[in-house]
Amino acid sequence: MLQHHNRTPRLPPRTVVLGAGGFIGGAIQRRLEGAGAAVLGLGRRELDLVADGADERLAALLRPDDTLVIVSARAPCKTPAMMLENIRMMASVCAGLARRPVAHLIYVSSDAVYADGPLPLTEASPAAPTSLHGVMHLAREQMLITAAAGATPLAILRPTLVYGAGDPHNGYGPNKFRRQANCGEAIVLFGEGEERRDHVDVGDIAEITCLVINHRSGGVLNIATGAVASFRALADRAVALSPRKVEIKGLPRNGPMPHNGYRAFDASATQKAFPDFRYTAVDVGLARAQREEFG
Repeated sequence: MLQHHNRTPRLPPRTVVLGAGGFIGGAIQRRLEGAGAAVLGLGRRELDLVADGADERLAALLRPDDTLVIVSARAPCKTPAMMLENIRMMASVCAGLARRPVAHLIYVSSDAVYADGPLPLTEASPAAPTSLHGVMHLAREQMLITAAAGATPLAILRPTLVYGAGDPHNGYGPNKFRRQANCGEAIVLFGEGEERRDHVDVGDIAEITCLVINHRSGGVLNIATGAVASFRALADRAVALSPRKVEIKGLPRNGPMPHNGYRAFDASATQKAFPDFRYTAVDVGLARAQREEFG
């Protein structure tokens, strides 16, 4: 759950976005700039967090009244080498913060930190990751908790599967399905695509991050809509949005169904923290992504 430290929401003097060159970081920067916020966006070109002296360079860029949003990561983390690189990146951030503390910290983590279960996940669900990606994010969360030492409000945001125009990963799911359909390629599902997952629009992540910034919030918040859809339903929607009517085919599974075929969330904490916010329905978000990416 989040605790708001600003009685009246207001923009900080400046927000620094680490990872502004990426899919989520770029969306956050654009949303802030659209609200008239002062933003310093730092991608790998501006600050390579695995380079020697990265902590000193970060400290030289930071101001005591900054809000620092940390999105930088090599993701998805699939190998031990990637794991070590991600830890090194966060070590640079923490060392930089030791040199130059800021007024507010926000870390965009992942729902992969949670164990699977038969009930919708909440912020109180056990953190017991079963993948290197989840282990990486949980370790980085703890590094920041230690760096903040309770003196700086720290918000940890845990989004679920993200979709939207411009996603560079093109992983299995709605972004890939849309692109396959628009290229006239058959959409291939694992099994029959029957597993049900929550998917969140990247614009919703940016909007919630801005709300957290304005309220100077601390604590943990999942970013997930509270609704689930099967991958088959998402593939059907991608075909319906495309000018080309392609085939949807099932592929026999080589292993167990991920997350036992079900990974849902209880979104009540979002509504409690931000009563006026509403998540984007997946049909609406997919239609918007289709327009933005393909016209």
